[in-house]
Amino acid sequence: MSKFMEWVDARFPATKMWEDHLSKYYAPKNFNFFYFFGSLALLVLVNQIVTGVWLTMSYTPSAEEAFASVEYIMRDVEYGWILRYMHSTGASAFFVVVYLHMFRGLLYGSYQKPRELVWIFGMLIYLMLMAEAFMGYLLPWGQMSYWGAQVIISLFGAIPVIGADLTQWIRGDYLISGITLNRFFALHVVALPIVILGLVVLHILALHEVGSNNPDGVDIKKKKDENGIPLDGIAFHPYYTVKDIVGVVVFLFVFCFVIFFFPEMGGYFLEKPNFEAANPFKTPAHIAPVWYFTPFYAILRAVPDKLLGVIAMGAAIAVLFVLPWLDRSPVKSMRYKGWMSKIWLLIFCVSFVILGVLGVLAPTPGRTLLSQVCTFLYFAYFILMPFYTKLEKTKPVPERVTG
Repeated sequence: MSKFMEWVDARFPATKMWEDHLSKYYAPKNFNFFYFFGSLALLVLVNQIVTGVWLTMSYTPSAEEAFASVEYIMRDVEYGWILRYMHSTGASAFFVVVYLHMFRGLLYGSYQKPRELVWIFGMLIYLMLMAEAFMGYLLPWGQMSYWGAQVIISLFGAIPVIGADLTQWIRGDYLISGITLNRFFALHVVALPIVILGLVVLHILALHEVGSNNPDGVDIKKKKDENGIPLDGIAFHPYYTVKDIVGVVVFLFVFCFVIFFFPEMGGYFLEKPNFEAANPFKTPAHIAPVWYFTPFYAILRAVPDKLLGVIAMGAAIAVLFVLPWLDRSPVKSMRYKGWMSKIWLLIFCVSFVILGVLGVLAPTPGRTLLSQVCTFLYFAYFILMPFYTKLEKTKPVPERVTG
C-alpha cells in the first residue's frame, strides 16, 4: 500500500489533500451542536445528487408525460417511491440544515474578517440552491408546480422596459409549456448542480485557508506549541469525523422517520394540489411557494406595488451578501457582544419565522399588516447593524477558547 501511495503521490497530491483538509487540519476544540450542520449539508447534497440521478432514469421531461412519469416512479418502479420521497424530503431537509448553518454564522460572527469570502461563497451556494429548488419544483408538473412557477416567473414582468421580454425568455414561450419544463429540467439536472458543487469546493477551500471559527470567536492560530500546532486545536480527523458521524446518525433517524411516516408533512413538503396534473384552465384556491421560499414571498406580498415588492424581495437576499461589512463590532461571537446585538438577532429570527408562516397562509388585511411590520424589522436588523454594533459595550474576549 505504501508503494502504491508513493506512486499516486508522485502524480497526484492525494496524501497532501488528506493532510491539509483532514488529518492535519486543526479545528478549534470547542465546537458545539451548531457545528454539525456544515457536514450535514454535504450529506444532504450527496443524497440529492444520487437520488436525482436515479429519478431521471424514469422521468420524462415533457408536458404530456411528466406527471404520468412521476406516478410511474411512485407506483411501478422498484423502490421508486422511496427514491422520490428521499429527494422531496431531502430538498426540505437541505434548507432546514442550511438555515441552521447560516444562523450559526450569525450567532458566532463567522462572516467577519478574515472569513468574508467564506460567507460570500456560502451565500452564493444558498442563492443557487434556491434556483435549483425552484427549477426542480416545476418538474412534477402538478397543479401547484405549474401555477407556482407561473406566479414567480411573472414577477420578472414588473421590471421596467425589459420585463415582458425577460419573462418570455425565461419561459421560452408565451406561457408555461413543455419548452419551459424541458429547459428547467436541463438547468436542474445539469447546469445548477455543477455550479453548486464548484461553489461548495470553493467554500471549503476558503474555510480551510483561514481556519474555522468557534463559539468564542477566538483565533486559535495565535497560540501554538513548539511544533506549530494550535494549543486549542485538534485534528479534524479522527476527532470531528467521528463527532460528525454521531450527528449523521441522529439526522438519519429523523430523516427516515419523516420519509416513512410523514413524507408529505401535512402538505408542506408535497402540496396536495401537486397530486393533480397541471391544468392551465384551473387555478388552485390558494397559490403559495414551498415553505423555504415563503419568508421572501411574504416580503413580496407585504409591499403593495408589484415592482417595489420584487425589489424588496431581491434586496432581502442581496443584503445578506454585504453582512460582513455591516457588522462593526470588535468581537465576533454573540457571547461577548452587547445586549443590542442579541436583541436584534432575536428580532430578526422571530420576524423571519413569522414571515415564513405568513407566506404559506392566504393574505388578509391583518396578515398583510403583520407582514409589513416583520419586513420592516427584517431590514432594520441590517440597516441599523453598523450603528448598534459600533455603539454597544462588549465583553472582553478570552485569550484561549473556553469550551
